[in-house]
Amino acid sequence: MGETLKDVRRARLSVALVFAVHGAVTGTFVSRIPWIKDQLDLSPGQLGLALVFPAIGASLAMPLAGRIVHRAGARAALQGLLSLWCLSLVLPAFSPNLVVLCLSLFVYGATSGMSDVAMNAQGVEVEERLGRSILSGLHGMWSLGGLVASGFGVLAAHQQVDARAQYTVTALILVVLAQVVSRGVLDVRPTTDQEVPPRFALPPKESLVIGLVGFCAVFAEGASMDWSGVYLRDITGASASTAAACYTAFAATMAVARLAGDAVVRRLGPVRTVRVGGVVATVGGLLVVLTRSPYAAIPGFALIGIGIAVVVPLAFAAAGRAGSNPSQSIAGVATITYTSGLVAPAVVGGIAQSSSLTVSFAVVTLLAAALVPSATAMRHRKETGSPAGAGSLEPTG
Repeated sequence: MGETLKDVRRARLSVALVFAVHGAVTGTFVSRIPWIKDQLDLSPGQLGLALVFPAIGASLAMPLAGRIVHRAGARAALQGLLSLWCLSLVLPAFSPNLVVLCLSLFVYGATSGMSDVAMNAQGVEVEERLGRSILSGLHGMWSLGGLVASGFGVLAAHQQVDARAQYTVTALILVVLAQVVSRGVLDVRPTTDQEVPPRFALPPKESLVIGLVGFCAVFAEGASMDWSGVYLRDITGASASTAAACYTAFAATMAVARLAGDAVVRRLGPVRTVRVGGVVATVGGLLVVLTRSPYAAIPGFALIGIGIAVVVPLAFAAAGRAGSNPSQSIAGVATITYTSGLVAPAVVGGIAQSSSLTVSFAVVTLLAAALVPSATAMRHRKETGSPAGAGSLEPTG
């Protein structure tokens, strides 16, 4: 394909920084959501409605990403989509009312989803060239970028900086960074015999099972992120500060597990990694459901985070190897997983309303346990996709 080992190593660094930039946009936005709520005087229900729109926009736009990558080439598509995603950060802060905010967040989610597909497709290509797992670490870089950016957001909020100014300055900085860091990615072009993907592609059949594995993991992630604090307050009687610390523990363990995940995948392989992760997440879920102490529930949520951390990166990697068009397959899996993130908080709330939060997290635990038998969907389908696959530019070491 014309790339040297030096080119591929450079591409690995570039795509890692791309993931960090993408995560920084999310971290910046999330850190100032309270400002948006106060600025528009939104009720909790109105804010909840608005925050559904990023997932809707992403789910609807992701199927378009394969066509864009095919037409523009991997590098140009990634540069353009990532820059649009960075610029979309400005829109929510300048929204004058709820309707405009919902439309802004729809655009925000759409550009997020398409750039997400493009960068994961690039990650799969680099992983193929290296012949060893790197996607978990890339997703760890996304988490790291988000954590750093959210820290700056907290500082800006503490200093009472207007979010419109913060979002604008941050967006401009991130656009420049997006252009710089994406220059080193692989400029993958479609082959002459590769079928042109349709303008709006439904998930390919081969990506459906992989997507369902990702669905289970993202459902557990979304439920834990949005409801762990409430669970600790309402079920275990934890203080507000202890409940807030639970999310921090969950997010931090996921980030660390993803950064360390590639070494685990290289040792165990993707199938056994997902199985072990499913067992760990299930044990965590049982701790949450069967105890009434916050000091048992917090480690339980942390174990859920560790167990599911590498599942989505491995799902993207498996999707990239499953079909003839990696971008289209990744878009299919991403659409399914984003849908899971969309429905998880609502399903957990609905079950809690009709029964209890304990029952809700019993369902989460069952979905985590489902990762164990379904892990075979992560099996490599191409020779070059194996950790020591033929054509590797670098030994697995």
